[in-house]
Amino acid sequence: MSTTLIHPAKGISGSLRPPGDKSISHRYAMLGAIANGATRLENFSTGADCASTLTCLEKLGVRCDRDGSIITIHGRGPHLQTSASPLDCGNSGSTMRMLSGILAGQEFTSELIGDASLSRRPMARVITPLAAMGATIHAHDGARPPLRITGARLKAIHYEMPIASAQVKTAVLFAGLLADGETSVAEPIRTRDHTEIALRAFGANPHAQGNRIRIRGREELHAIQTTIPGDLSSAAFFMCATALFPGSQLVITDLLMNPTRARLLDVLIAMGLGITVLEMTEQHGELRGTVQVEGRTLVGGTIAGSDTAALIDELPVLAAIAPYTKDGIEIRDARELRLKESDRVACVAANLRAMGAEVDEREDGLRIPGGQQLHGADIDSFGDHRIAMAFAVAALRADGETRIRHAESAGISYPGFFETLESVLER
Repeated sequence: MSTTLIHPAKGISGSLRPPGDKSISHRYAMLGAIANGATRLENFSTGADCASTLTCLEKLGVRCDRDGSIITIHGRGPHLQTSASPLDCGNSGSTMRMLSGILAGQEFTSELIGDASLSRRPMARVITPLAAMGATIHAHDGARPPLRITGARLKAIHYEMPIASAQVKTAVLFAGLLADGETSVAEPIRTRDHTEIALRAFGANPHAQGNRIRIRGREELHAIQTTIPGDLSSAAFFMCATALFPGSQLVITDLLMNPTRARLLDVLIAMGLGITVLEMTEQHGELRGTVQVEGRTLVGGTIAGSDTAALIDELPVLAAIAPYTKDGIEIRDARELRLKESDRVACVAANLRAMGAEVDEREDGLRIPGGQQLHGADIDSFGDHRIAMAFAVAALRADGETRIRHAESAGISYPGFFETLESVLER
């Protein structure tokens, strides 16, 4: 266990380039594995979650050459190789859920395992549609890892997702690639569309109509070469840190600007943060750009409904800075936060209270009044990378030093986070 000390700062300045986007890195690696040819990915996520995906693919017979953040994946086409040992997904729910879609179409048996945190996370949401397509899946208590998947020649289905989840959508579409006929999946609220964009980049032809996406099975995928844009969810911590100090300026380069992810920018602008897009380009259907962030007085606001779904990864850091806003922040419709690497609703509430904040914890979210001043405290990340990073940000404006226990968990998504944060601080 590592403990990191965070001291108050006077401001933020400089520039940074976030690590490669996690969501895109997972998807490109998996599609590269079942494509024909060698896929070369620059700025691949350096986090432990995406490393888990690569390790699982290697056990399935896929050669993955690593050169820092440059990864070359030698695709095997649609037929992978059985693994002699369990596929360890580590802490990565993305790996387990999305890879299940591919394994459902492999005519052999695989076992997916994970760490203690992942072993508590719900998997019935992927088991149900994949079983309907013909795979046989056994899980602990019928719903939690480890998963034992016996693949089959899959049949197409038309699936109505009861809960919005980009990972479940991806699992069904990946399975649909390996199925006979046309598979479709409808989501109750639109989620991030990286899977649809990635499928087109690799040569498939998904068709979106409203909130339903269709894909025909047995389409041949071809390898690509691309640079993965910077992770917007990782950049969120630095945007929120800048927001704490009016007059501070930070430039973030090569940042993912996908509209289904960029709702964060709209929300922060509405709260008062200055954000200027300096440059915008497109590669393989994904928008990327350079933004300048300027700290201003934050007013706060309410996050609910589709905004909650769009900002699910950014909610912890938004909640962590809520006490410093003028009007506070209320988060609704966020029960999904309780099913992440930790119960993020409870963990945020506990840590804010430890720092002296008033917090109203609700079953589906939080209400955090504004105009509060936090003090340094001993904080527990609960082994959750986003909790560790969120409270590193909150501590920058607190009185006194803050100790963050289990700070190493930040490496799940952002190795070097604390060093990067220190590099842009004004003391």
